[in-house]
Amino acid sequence: MRPWYEGPLASFDTETTGVDVEHDRIVSAALVLQSAPGAPATTATWLADPGVPIPDGARAVHGITDEQVRAHGRPARTVVAELARALAEQALAGVPLVVMNAPYDLTLLDRELRRHRGSSLTEALGGLGMLVLDPRVLDKHVDRYRKGRRTLTDLCAHYDVRLTGAHDASADATAALELVRALGARHPERLGALTAPELHLRQAVWHAAQARGLQDWFDRSGTPERVDLAWPLRPARCDCGRPLADEHRCEAAA
Repeated sequence: MRPWYEGPLASFDTETTGVDVEHDRIVSAALVLQSAPGAPATTATWLADPGVPIPDGARAVHGITDEQVRAHGRPARTVVAELARALAEQALAGVPLVVMNAPYDLTLLDRELRRHRGSSLTEALGGLGMLVLDPRVLDKHVDRYRKGRRTLTDLCAHYDVRLTGAHDASADATAALELVRALGARHPERLGALTAPELHLRQAVWHAAQARGLQDWFDRSGTPERVDLAWPLRPARCDCGRPLADEHRCEAAA
C-alpha cells in the first residue's frame, strides 16, 4: 500500500482583502487536484466580487483590483457556496486536502459562508470530515528548532519545491501540494508511516502545542497578542466571546 504522499491529494488556497478572518473577504480561490506525484494536475479557480473595496495593501500582494472583480468576479454568495461544495466532494472521496496555514483559509471560508449563506463550513460539508494536511504544522513538528521564517515561500525554498507566481491562489495551492509531498518523502518514518486520518488528528495536537509555545513567548515579551489553539478551523464566537453552535446561537443561551 503506497503512503499518502504518493497518492491523490487536493490543495486549497485563497487570496483575500486582508488577514482578519473575522472581517476580511475572499477575492480569489483555487482547488488543485493531483492523483500521484508527477501526474498532471487539474485546477479550478474562482474570482469573487467581495462586495467591499480591496485595500491597497492586499492589492499590492495579489494584484487583483476592484475593477477586475467588478467586471469578471461573481457574487461572493455564489462563490463561497461553490467552494464549500468542492471541498465536500474531496471529503466524500477521502482525498486529503492540503491547506497552508489551514486555520486562516478554512476559518475565512467559514465566516464567509456564515455572512453570505447563513451556514457554517461544518454544515456546508454535510457532516463530512475533511482530512487536512497543513505544511506549516507538519514542518514545525519535524524540524521544531530550525531558525527562520516558515512562510510558503520559505518552506518551498527549504524543501526545493518550485513556487512560481507567489500570491496567486492556483500557484500557491500547487506549491503547497508539492511541499506536502516533499515533507512526507523526506520524513517517511515520522510522517509517511501515518495515514491521512491519523495525521489529521495529530496535527490538531501538534498545532495546539506549537501555539502554546508562541503564546508563552508573547507573554514573556509583553506582547498582548493572543494565539488561537484551534486547528484546522477556529470556532466562531458571539460578541460575549463564547463559541457559537452550528445553529449560530450562543452556547451560553442554549
